[in-house]
Amino acid sequence: MKNIKLKVARVAKDLSQDDLAKIVGVSRQTIGLIEQGKYNPSLNLCVAICKALSKTLDDLFWEEDEEE
Repeated sequence: MKNIKLKVARVAKDLSQDDLAKIVGVSRQTIGLIEQGKYNPSLNLCVAICKALSKTLDDLFWEEDEEE
């Protein structure tokens, strides 16, 4: 599942994927893969991203249960 909330928060802070990656100490590709839903980040990385974007874990990484 794509992480649209992460992308929206990143863009709202006027950060590129590369900018955010440098702040949290990962590659730009890692940020891109997280946004695409193709990489499951560690809790430590999630926390670092949240701090960089002034968001909570719930804001960026909590998935609401969707009825199928």
